[in-house]
Amino acid sequence: MTRTTGTTDDAAAPVAGLLLAAGGGRRLGGRPKALLAHRGRPLVEHAARALREGGCAPVCVVLGAAAAEVRARAELRGCTLVHNRGWAEGMGSSLREGLAALAATDASAALVSLVDQPGIGAAAVARLVAAHRAGAGLAAASYAGERGHPVLLGREHWAGVVRAAAGDRGARAYLREHAGGLTLVECADVAAPDDIDTPADLTLLD
Repeated sequence: MTRTTGTTDDAAAPVAGLLLAAGGGRRLGGRPKALLAHRGRPLVEHAARALREGGCAPVCVVLGAAAAEVRARAELRGCTLVHNRGWAEGMGSSLREGLAALAATDASAALVSLVDQPGIGAAAVARLVAAHRAGAGLAAASYAGERGHPVLLGREHWAGVVRAAAGDRGARAYLREHAGGLTLVECADVAAPDDIDTPADLTLLD
């Protein structure tokens, strides 16, 4: 595992969870992913719980499509809810909104997770948090050596990520440019990175 050097303060400061849940599910016929049913509850609840149980606090959830309905139907007490009015621009806008909301906290890092990956639970989140506690300032879960989500962004990287985030790329370009300082944390034994994009992918919710 490649490691960057953190600080003593980082080891004690909280790691915030940042859940991107604003998408409108265009390829799902306009069904917002946050509201897809998973184990009898909206998918956004499962993803937020994984962040909390994996050791993240605070947890910020970025909403967009059907935000009012998500607020009404999903149990997200204890989470900070951010409404991204520009959600249709893509994931990059939600990442920018979420990091802006976390700027007022004392978090030393943001652990970014996507709402449409039900196979990622608290165990993978905990491994990324542990990597940060051990000194990683930039880290990502990997699956058989391939980089995936969740992604951990040390606070010192937030400004650069915000500048680079555009369209549906999120932090992808920034991570590629900083690959030499990226810690890869293998999670294939505890999580699955499959995401829900099309109706065929809905079987992942079974």
